[in-house]
Amino acid sequence: MVSQLNLPQDRPPEAQDWTALAQEFAAVLGKKAVVRRQEELLVYECDGLTSYRQRPPLVVLPRTTEQVAAAVQICDRNNVPFVARGAGTGLSGGALPVENAVLIVTAPMNQILNVDLDNQRVTVQPGVINTWVTQAVSGAGFYYAPDPSSQTVCSIGGNVAENSGGVHCLKYGVTTNHVLGLKLVLPNGEVVEIGGGVAEPPGYDLTGVFVGSEGTLGIVTEITLRILKAPEAINVLLADFTSVEAAGATVSDIIGAGIIPAGLEMMDNFSINAVEDVVQTACYPRDATAILLIEIDGLPAEVAASRDRIAALCHQNGARQVTVAADPEERLRLWKGRKAAFAAMGKLSPDYYVQDGVIPRTQLPYVLREIAALGEQHGYRVANVFHAGDGNLHPLILYNNQIPGQLEAVEALGGDILKLCVQVGGSISGEHGIGADKRCYMADMFSPTDLETMQWVRAAWNPKGLANPTKLFPTPRTCGEGARATVDPQFTTLERF
Repeated sequence: MVSQLNLPQDRPPEAQDWTALAQEFAAVLGKKAVVRRQEELLVYECDGLTSYRQRPPLVVLPRTTEQVAAAVQICDRNNVPFVARGAGTGLSGGALPVENAVLIVTAPMNQILNVDLDNQRVTVQPGVINTWVTQAVSGAGFYYAPDPSSQTVCSIGGNVAENSGGVHCLKYGVTTNHVLGLKLVLPNGEVVEIGGGVAEPPGYDLTGVFVGSEGTLGIVTEITLRILKAPEAINVLLADFTSVEAAGATVSDIIGAGIIPAGLEMMDNFSINAVEDVVQTACYPRDATAILLIEIDGLPAEVAASRDRIAALCHQNGARQVTVAADPEERLRLWKGRKAAFAAMGKLSPDYYVQDGVIPRTQLPYVLREIAALGEQHGYRVANVFHAGDGNLHPLILYNNQIPGQLEAVEALGGDILKLCVQVGGSISGEHGIGADKRCYMADMFSPTDLETMQWVRAAWNPKGLANPTKLFPTPRTCGEGARATVDPQFTTLERF
């Protein structure tokens, strides 16, 4: 249906004279901002989804909005596709290079441009690291709420592209809830500004359209973020359970009681022991079937009342013990293991494949049982550590990429988990995006009319289809075919103009 409506197609890339293009980029960006040597290009052949690799033929490193616009204009004139990349920490292949496409890397654009405490906003370039925003304003008693587990290395531009969340998204929302305005370079090289300095400007919510568009609508070059006043009091509770069902019931009961914690995380026994083996927090009970980490914040009286109510609900559902941490160092120690959970899996397995689905909270016990059954059926271990408060699952499937066929097998298992999420009324992504990894499952969640409407939106911003082609939407090619393409022999020579 879409092809009959003259929408932009993810067509096969055309052959290019990359030496001539490199010289054209160097003329406007400078030679040091253009990368062509093969050993240097290896750095950019994948993002955090390392099982998918494609070496780009050319990488450019702009430092200003004007330079991004100039680079995109060159791509537009020459009909060359381009892919934007930030810190490269994404987990869905959103920044994966596309064959015969330019990679535009915004990591050098790492300046905090303006701090406006009076109006509680900060303007940054896309290469600014997530935690830098809080560090810039914490001395004045403010912070930036979205906090992905990779927050010490992921960039704000990538957070905008994927609409990243984090531990505190239950109460404070994901990236889109904290973006006030954007300066963009459209796929034809035009510079535009959308949104503004207030949270709800009149007119179409173009900022909401762009956040989470995964680089298919253009490249962001400046972001105005909303910052929050730090809460007066914070408590973190750790409750351990002998069954996943009891932990899941507690999650539902807390929300049902009208309490919205700042964060509400669950870890299963597999994850608990992996974390304790590596991080050695000495605070996670190794024999627990599941634990909940619950953070509450606000006024001291409010926090005290919520803490007591939550502890009572945990005990009513069979919690063996509820530990409370109010001291900042103790709170940090409780969270340290959760933040390091993905990295801890590297101790247990040479590779892991992480998925990102969303389910209704009431379906947690059922879905976790089904995930365990699917893991046994496929023959792979699955660890579960996730944002229980909003039902955002992150099953980690352990495997060995050196064994032929295992990657394809765990991809199939991951696909079955995503389909399960949709079947119970959920989504195939909560914060990692669709990228190259999950595009073939979009049709499991959306109707042909839904997908056609999304393509019309993309066409309005990106009529030639040059911005991050082959991502987000299903293509006739099988899943992962393009992502695992080999490097074209014409790019194997070491070359710099």
